[in-house]
Amino acid sequence: MDAVELKGMRKNSKDSDDIIPPTDSNYGSLDNVIVDSKDVNLYPEDNPVFMVEAGDVRKRGIKPNFPDERELDEKNSDDGYLRKITHNAHVIYHDNSDYIWNGIYIFLLVLYFAYFGYAMYWEFGDEGSVRLMVCTVIAVIFIAYRLIMKNFGDRFNFNCCKNSGPKLDKAFHWIHIAVAISLTVAILIYVIVTIAVHTPRNLISLGGMVMFVLVFFVTSAHPSQVKVRPVFWGLAIQFIFALIILRWEFGFKAFLWLGARVSEFLSYSDEGAKFLFGRDTFEHHFFAFKVLPVVIYFSTAISILYYIGVMQFIIRNIARFMAKLLGTSAAESLNAAGNIFIGQSESPLMIRPFLEKMTKSELHAVLTGGFATIAGSVMAAYIQINVPANHLLSASVMSAPAALAMSKLFYPETEEIVATDEEVYNMEKGEERNIIEAAAKGASMSVKLVANIAANLIAFISLLGFVNATLKWFGERAGVMDPHLSFQLICSYVFWPLAFMLGVDYDDCGKVGELIGVKTFINEFVAYTDLSVYINNVKNITWYEGLGNGTNLTFWGADSNNLTGKWEIIDGDVYLRDLNVTLERGIMSDRSIVISTYALCGFSNIGSIGVMLGALGSMAPSRKSDLAKIVVRAMIAGNVACFMTACIAGVQPTMNANVHWCAKKWAYIFTQGHGVNTCIEDVCGHPWSQSDVQGESLNTKNDRLNNRANPC
Repeated sequence: MDAVELKGMRKNSKDSDDIIPPTDSNYGSLDNVIVDSKDVNLYPEDNPVFMVEAGDVRKRGIKPNFPDERELDEKNSDDGYLRKITHNAHVIYHDNSDYIWNGIYIFLLVLYFAYFGYAMYWEFGDEGSVRLMVCTVIAVIFIAYRLIMKNFGDRFNFNCCKNSGPKLDKAFHWIHIAVAISLTVAILIYVIVTIAVHTPRNLISLGGMVMFVLVFFVTSAHPSQVKVRPVFWGLAIQFIFALIILRWEFGFKAFLWLGARVSEFLSYSDEGAKFLFGRDTFEHHFFAFKVLPVVIYFSTAISILYYIGVMQFIIRNIARFMAKLLGTSAAESLNAAGNIFIGQSESPLMIRPFLEKMTKSELHAVLTGGFATIAGSVMAAYIQINVPANHLLSASVMSAPAALAMSKLFYPETEEIVATDEEVYNMEKGEERNIIEAAAKGASMSVKLVANIAANLIAFISLLGFVNATLKWFGERAGVMDPHLSFQLICSYVFWPLAFMLGVDYDDCGKVGELIGVKTFINEFVAYTDLSVYINNVKNITWYEGLGNGTNLTFWGADSNNLTGKWEIIDGDVYLRDLNVTLERGIMSDRSIVISTYALCGFSNIGSIGVMLGALGSMAPSRKSDLAKIVVRAMIAGNVACFMTACIAGVQPTMNANVHWCAKKWAYIFTQGHGVNTCIEDVCGHPWSQSDVQGESLNTKNDRLNNRANPC
């Protein structure tokens, strides 16, 4: 082997030891690089072997001693001195960039806290100061977490108790059992003292929960392998969460406030819609020009949160909490946590590398999680059609543990889990280079979702119209005229028992059964659109009732003394006598609306089966047959997870904040908390309290509608 060391450049000769000294034309030297002399040209710039070796040296972090072309230019250029200064500045920045940016961050942080302190001093106690404080606390927690994990993350072991020894494992096992028994006893005492005594009707919802659990256990794929832990804690988390947001006054007001803030945030999508579709005309096509733009806007916001790492922080920690408490695997827990915020086909992307080796039970849990929840962008659209924001938010969170509980009951784990926690929780940031690119990517990705929503609505509503026309024709041939035979009518009877077991008011069971049928066989968007009709009718009736109590209040030029506020039900519709207006489909009670909001909050419909099979099948081609075998069971489990959430909401005696009595105008108004305290305080001399809104139910007799008194 004839070898030449490229220290300088040896001649291609066996006998000569002469050395060609290195010059500028050699492009410097490469120490310890030996190549075959037969393959080496004399000039390195024309030698591919030399250039490949040089590239390998660069990859290994060794900087070849190639003179910079700028250094050569400096000898013959007038601006060489300026280039040298620029080069030195770049080197200084490169060597000290961390210190420079840390200094900038500290300066901005000090500047913000100076502003925060002065803002709290200037005005404290109003809603704006509370909002500023909450946002600041959340930001500080997030920043502190990122700094701790960045500098000391390798010292933390989240699985510290996983291999802690048999004695400690046994102690934790008994502690877990003791806590579970204590919690069960506490829940039973609460149910007996609070619900059975004061609102026994709510026990129907509790019976519905028991019914679903028993049916799922009997029809489970492996009844003998069912583990109590994920089922118990999944339902317990739901129950505790319902207590916080439906029974605890602070929790109720907090979620009401959060819902109002989300609605306020989403309302800014109108600015883009006004610019694109016209400021005065964009609401004329409400769904296309007002609702669908919200999906684009919210998708952009989620993409930005992913870029800065906020979504990873939230999802990862929710997943760890559920995995530790329910005993589920990291992969299925991470997917369930992701489903709270993102869609059924996007959430599995976080666990895509592990889908091929997941067990059937884990795949079933992934599918169930997708069916039992809705995407945040779609939830934003529902809020725009007046579905209660606070209940949508709580339903999205409560459905995640419910999905895991029902999945593990219906298809328990029987195999060994392969993926480790460390592998699963290693969530990386997106590939976007800056926040502008992240926002643009989020907007672009939402185009497919918006088109999918619009296309599905056109297709399914059109098909529903055809099916109803066909059923009506068949019904008329048999004398079925009042009411006409329709798909909704059939669903109202088929799902009537189910609605009753959810705890819906008896008079509303047919209507809720109809909504459940539409959601299951068409999609939840159509069902929520139908539900919004009842919500808007309740709003209109409540406003109309207040007209009869007004003093010196004119409406459309009419004297308020001539307004009675009376209405009546005619063929299921509400007729407002004073205005000669008919509200189609009638109304539902507040309790039925709340239960329906929870029951419909999921993608569990027949159309979504194809979506899930297509999405997961493309991510894990070798598991297509397994997915096809369990997808129908997962769709049923997703539906029941939504129904369990609705039952838990039905068990709780809910606090009603939809209707407030405004004493200043002596009329009922709908509000999210804006102006109510001021309105009551101006007339009554004291702030708003729950006792100020104890009005009669909308289901009271018409002859009592005029007998509302001043709440003061």
